[in-house]
Parts: sequence; C-alpha cells; structure tokens
Amino acid sequence: MSDEPTGNGRGEGPRGATSDPWTENEAVSDKASAEAGHPGDDAATLRERQRLQQLEMMDRWIGGVLTEQRRSRRWKIALRLMLLALVLASVLLSVYSLFGDRSATAVSAQPHLGVVEVEGAIADDSPANAERLIRGLNRAWEANNARAVVLHINSPGGSPVQSQRVFAEVMRLREAGNKPIIAVIEDIGASGAYYIAAAADEVVASPASLVGSIGVIYSGFGLQQAINKLGVERRVMTAGENKAFLDPFQPLDEDTEAFWQSVLNTTHQQFVADVKAGRGERLSEDPRLFSGLVWSGEQAIELGLVDRLANIEEVARDYTDGVHREDYTPALGPLDQLSRRFARTAARVLGVSTSPSPLQFSVDR
Repeated sequence: MSDEPTGNGRGEGPRGATSDPWTENEAVSDKASAEAGHPGDDAATLRERQRLQQLEMMDRWIGGVLTEQRRSRRWKIALRLMLLALVLASVLLSVYSLFGDRSATAVSAQPHLGVVEVEGAIADDSPANAERLIRGLNRAWEANNARAVVLHINSPGGSPVQSQRVFAEVMRLREAGNKPIIAVIEDIGASGAYYIAAAADEVVASPASLVGSIGVIYSGFGLQQAINKLGVERRVMTAGENKAFLDPFQPLDEDTEAFWQSVLNTTHQQFVADVKAGRGERLSEDPRLFSGLVWSGEQAIELGLVDRLANIEEVARDYTDGVHREDYTPALGPLDQLSRRFARTAARVLGVSTSPSPLQFSVDR
C-alpha cells in the first residue's frame, strides 16, 4: 500500500480537506488564547472575552478623558475665582483710598505737621509727579490744624518740567505768607528734588544727607559702529532734516552737538535762576555751586543750600507739643500700591538695595 499524500500544496489538508485562509489566523489566536489560561473555552467564548476586555479598556480610556476634563474645568474655575478676587480687591482698595483721601482733609484735631512725601524719581508716570504733589501741598496748606507744611524729600531728582511745576506752586503758597513751608531732606535731595526744596521757606537736612546736583544731564549711546559691524541697514524717514538728530545709530556732528548743548544750557539757567529766586542771599558765591556737584548736608550749610541740620522729628517738636505729623500725600491707586510692593519684595529677595542714596551705614558680613 502506498501512503496517501497529506496535501497538494493548494491549501488542502489531510484526506483532501480544504483549509480556510480567512479563519486560519483566528483559529491560531483562539488556540493561543486557550493555551494562555482558558484551555476549556471554545472560540465563541474567547471572542466574547476579548470583546469584554476591549470594552473595559475603552471604559478606562473614556474615564481617564473625563477625569482630565474635570481637572481642567476645576483649574479654569479656580483661575476665574482668583481673577474675580483680584478685581474685588482692586475695587475695595480703590474705595478705601477714595475715602482715605476724603478723610485726610480733617485727619487730626491737634496741631501737627502737614507732610507731603516726595519719594523716588520725579516723573509724570511715577508717584512723585507734579499733580499728586501739588494736590497734597494744597490739602496740607488748607488744613486748619497743620502748623507747617513739610516737603519730606527722599529723591534723586527727575523731570525738569515736573520739578518746575511743583516749585512754582510752592512759591505761590509761600508768597501767601500765612503758613511756613519746610523742605526736610532725608537720604538725598538732589537735582530736581533740590529744585523743589529751594522754593521752601526753610531747607533742613541731616549731616549725611546728599544735597545739590544743580545741573542738567542727557545721556545716550552712539551705536553706528556696532550696526555697521553687524551688517544691519538702518532705515529712518523723517519730515524735517533734524527730526532724528538724536538717533543713536547715526553719528553726532558738531552742529547737532552744539544745538543740543544749547538746550541743556538753557534748561540749566532756568534751574539756576529758580534756585536763586528761592534761596536769595543765603547762597554763597562758591563757583562750584551750580556745577552739578553734590554735597553732604553739613557741607551744604556752608554753601547756603541748607539752613540747618535737623530731622523731621525735631522739626515737628518746633511746631507742636510732640512729634505730631499727618501725611497729606494723596493715596496711590491699588495697582500702583501692588506694583510698588512687588518691586520692593523682589528687590529684597534679589538682595538689591532700594535706597536712593549711594552712601550707606552698613556692616559687612
């Protein structure tokens, strides 16, 4: 007897049975699943178990998506609540500062100094701007129980225009003559800050205060060589041949420099004339007086820039029975207060000094 062939190479199995290529892989999978731990399950049961496993995986995926959406929604709600809290805090601070301003006109029933704070750079966009300082001056001047108006100065100076405005208002009030105006300089009262102080009836400083700097400065950079090395072409179009005369990417010729120097000289002469009008014959004849130098409070007395050495507590005792003073400076807005507090906190964290004076009494560690 001859052996029967097991196949003919055309998909026929033993005894002529034909295999189905479409179900062959499924059968193999079913066999693998049976060998994996369910040897007694038939193909239909295995397919049902696979379907249930897929559904379970889908449920887990959908659950994860929903959980992530809920977490994202919670964050959105939390951020909105924080924004709402900030808005409410700003509104409350605005209301508080508004009522604070109104009540400040009748702050104290006892004799006191009416103080106006001149702190930091003098500029239109800073707390020491002319409008705010003039408002404070007039409030202190009109307060019945304010025995004197004190400009409490701790500033390196700033805008000539803002300084001129405050100077003119102090001179106007001073000429009214029914209440003394005193400038008390703390760490520094220089440049535009001294411009304001010169209008007062009396200038008071501590021995180590920095006083003076009667001058005008402009500073910039000449970057024309740098732009040439970088191979960058500068494109500036103007109507008026001198409109861009201070462009840092163009050379400064002699005529332009002479013109700009004349502007600085004119502004300086305005400064000098106003200091002389405010201080009068108290000024010395020292040729360095208007050179832009800065002096200590002790040196400034000899030059006639300062009348006496004292601090604000001593000035208060001169006019009241104790150290009584009230701040008539208009309150800052809530955003200004928040930004200034943030800046001070950041400076402390970074170890940066916020004092306007370059001189300090300190001990190295």
